[in-house]
Amino acid sequence: MIHSRIAGLGRYVPEGVLTNADLERMVATSDQWIVDRTGIRERHVAAPHETTSTLALRAARIALGRARLEPEDLDLVIASTTTPDGLFPSVASLVQDGLGARRAGAFDVNAACMGFMSALATATQFIGAGSARRVLVIGAEVLSRIVNWEDRGTCVLFGDGAGALVLEASAFGGPLSFVLHSDGARAKQLYAEGPCGPRDGDGNGPSECYIHMDGPAIFKFAVHAMTEAVRETLASARLGPGDIDLLVPHQANLRIIQGVAKALGLPPERAMVNVQKYGNTSSASIPMALCEAAEEGRLDEGARVALCGFGGGLAWGSMLLEWSTTGVAPEGGGTRGVLAPAHRGGE
Repeated sequence: MIHSRIAGLGRYVPEGVLTNADLERMVATSDQWIVDRTGIRERHVAAPHETTSTLALRAARIALGRARLEPEDLDLVIASTTTPDGLFPSVASLVQDGLGARRAGAFDVNAACMGFMSALATATQFIGAGSARRVLVIGAEVLSRIVNWEDRGTCVLFGDGAGALVLEASAFGGPLSFVLHSDGARAKQLYAEGPCGPRDGDGNGPSECYIHMDGPAIFKFAVHAMTEAVRETLASARLGPGDIDLLVPHQANLRIIQGVAKALGLPPERAMVNVQKYGNTSSASIPMALCEAAEEGRLDEGARVALCGFGGGLAWGSMLLEWSTTGVAPEGGGTRGVLAPAHRGGE
């Protein structure tokens, strides 16, 4: 069986910082209101010359460097984003060119905040099938470009950033099981229209790509959906919540993160939290949090890490992985799980 360990991680956020105090001068809100309801204190915002691909390229270079690999070593680049530089070419193709990864194929995935999880699951399948040995997986967003800065219900939530990892074929480590779900019937609870959206009889369509969200509905959905998705991946790997060394959830809202940890019976310190510094960075959220956890020394060899997320679609899912810096199973130990989808299809 071919495993796929994480060989290197990288993250990048723009230099520009937008604090809650800054937002108080823009819309009718307050630092206390934002912190109490979301846990967010600041977020990073891209400069006019920055794009999703430029942020992604910076994170990718860091991940490659930490993996001690050259761009020519890559077989595939997969980028997840809801804010591409344009309709095409893909962000992945722009990163592939920027790196000089001449051997690599490249394509994008769009599953909103679940995009990175979907891209990582895809990369795992390429490696497991023997079609690729090393895959660069990226989550990157410039959500500040699709935020309505007059809507206090959404503009306080989102930020810009990028996270990347290199997945490499190995004898041990990496994803054990995953599950991906979607319910398109609930799409209007969280969406953004764009220039290719529906047209009326005169051919007129949406001129803005603003994010629209039913906050109360999403909050209720998110806690339950992520908790159950984690339980599914644990069951598939024949493990229980007590086997989770670190929970790395989508960083959308501190109360949602705390709700998922509590529902799984995990102490607060086992949940990775950085939403206070970056806000909701959509598909960049999980790789940025995982990278920061590694930088903080929170991932010991053989640690079991549960990733979980939700987003527009509505889409949700989870992945359980084993952390390994060597790709070699520890003596007397090894993977108890089976690398496979927890189950196929949506609900």
